[in-house]
Amino acid sequence: METVKNVIDAVQEIVWSWPPQLPFLVVLLVGTGIFLTVRLRFVQIRKFRHSLEVIAGHYDDPRDEGDISHFQALSAALSATVGIGNIAGVATAIHYGGPGALFWMWVTAIFGMCTKYVECALSHFYRILHPDGSASGGPMYYIERGLGPQWKWLGVLFAALAVICSFGTGNAIQSFTVADSFRADLGIPPWITGLMTSSLVALVILGGIRRIGQVACRLAPAMAITYVAGGLLVLVLNYDQIPATFALIFKQAFTPTAGIGGFAGSTFMWTLIWGVKRGLFSNEAGQGSAPIAHAAAKTKESVREGTVAMIGPFIDTITICTITGLVICIMGTWHRKKPEKIPFETKSNITVIRGTGVIEMKGEIDDDDVYQGSFSVRDGVAEGVLFVRRDGIVEQSHILHGDESFTGTFDVSDEGSVTGVVGSNGRSLDVTDVHIEGLMLQHGSPLTAWSFQMGLRPILGGYGNLLVTIAVFLFAISTAISWSYYGDRSAQYLFGPRAVLPYKFVYVVMHFLGAIFSLEVVWGFGDTALGLMSIPNLIAIIALSGVVVKLSKEYFSREHPRLR
Repeated sequence: METVKNVIDAVQEIVWSWPPQLPFLVVLLVGTGIFLTVRLRFVQIRKFRHSLEVIAGHYDDPRDEGDISHFQALSAALSATVGIGNIAGVATAIHYGGPGALFWMWVTAIFGMCTKYVECALSHFYRILHPDGSASGGPMYYIERGLGPQWKWLGVLFAALAVICSFGTGNAIQSFTVADSFRADLGIPPWITGLMTSSLVALVILGGIRRIGQVACRLAPAMAITYVAGGLLVLVLNYDQIPATFALIFKQAFTPTAGIGGFAGSTFMWTLIWGVKRGLFSNEAGQGSAPIAHAAAKTKESVREGTVAMIGPFIDTITICTITGLVICIMGTWHRKKPEKIPFETKSNITVIRGTGVIEMKGEIDDDDVYQGSFSVRDGVAEGVLFVRRDGIVEQSHILHGDESFTGTFDVSDEGSVTGVVGSNGRSLDVTDVHIEGLMLQHGSPLTAWSFQMGLRPILGGYGNLLVTIAVFLFAISTAISWSYYGDRSAQYLFGPRAVLPYKFVYVVMHFLGAIFSLEVVWGFGDTALGLMSIPNLIAIIALSGVVVKLSKEYFSREHPRLR
């Protein structure tokens, strides 16, 4: 697992942080959004009302070809985007990039609305309608049909990356976050959670896009309303802190403060990268996934479906992610530590450092600080070492074997991980039988759950975290269900219809594995695939943006657009 983590970290560094001065992928994502916004004259603002009218069903016609309605297409896309990114993704962005990362998530979303408008309009325009009335679309189709057969290799590349990304971003990360939440809040072992959620996903995805659309149009609104209501309640109870919190976010966006709690970064670029990265994970604008769902919409008007799609980043990032971020910042949990008790296992990601070492929170531990060899523990107190978890030193650490203070010896690898434990009687113990308790930083869904727990304490006592736990479960299941469709459309494009069933089998297996892997491995794999998948799609929509400009002028120039 340590080797896998190192490989993923190295690739992720290249994808998201090269060159260090101004990362290419950040420039490509934000730059594409700005370019399209200017070229289409801020269509995301000018036609915002029209988008709401289409979603409300004013333009629906059951006679149109396609699989699902405008609302179902939006729900299917939102069920894939409104998910873990809104709960765990925001928390992770603030943990690593500070409160200022939320500002850059907003920027990504505002320009991302136009990006999503363009990519979904293209997907619908270049879609293929099959004899049975079903539709296939997405970046691989508008790359091949729009740019020409000589560019099919780029479409193939996108589809291959989409399949890989579906296993990580839309699947393994979802199951991991549910398992992590259930472990932290309910004490359920991750493998049990993984078995349960993978079984649920398997039951639904065998039904195809029609069943996905039926489930999503009911599940997505319900889960979003419940979660948003809880977050708004926290904000109402702490309304006097909202202005100061916005001021903190704006200040930290441009002048981040180093070394505060879980804030691992200390530079403007670090905050920008985490904001853009988590913004993309949250709303998927420019990634090319949502166009696959929107291509199935029942309408003859591709621009109309584009206007439906562009509301996604607004709902997802501008609304829901903002609520999550404000709750975390107002509660101050992003830089505070919480009592926890965890075993010394690979998933715990505990690094042993020298007791005299000084760690600056810059996202990594210097090699000179990492402890190697063996150290002794007497009555639960480690001698000469400290423990780091989630970029923070574990304070008031105490080591236990069962319920008793531990005395014995620990063996540590070159990477600072505990590899062996020997008791005072000279017998070797299983690493997972020895626990460490102390004050630890939080990130991911446990950070958001803790924030809601504190914010809702006046009303729900100590049970406010369960609202997040339920939301995590609903968000993750709906996201995994919708992402399976993205992946199987890509697999069909690559290998034909026969590939869909084997793909779904692998998808379910990966869902289970995601629940039992470590946070860094699962999120690192998802982020890397997410970034790589975006590159061919962004190249294509820039090249084909003129098509959408022409379609937009023709559509919006009509005197009565509602008349067919």
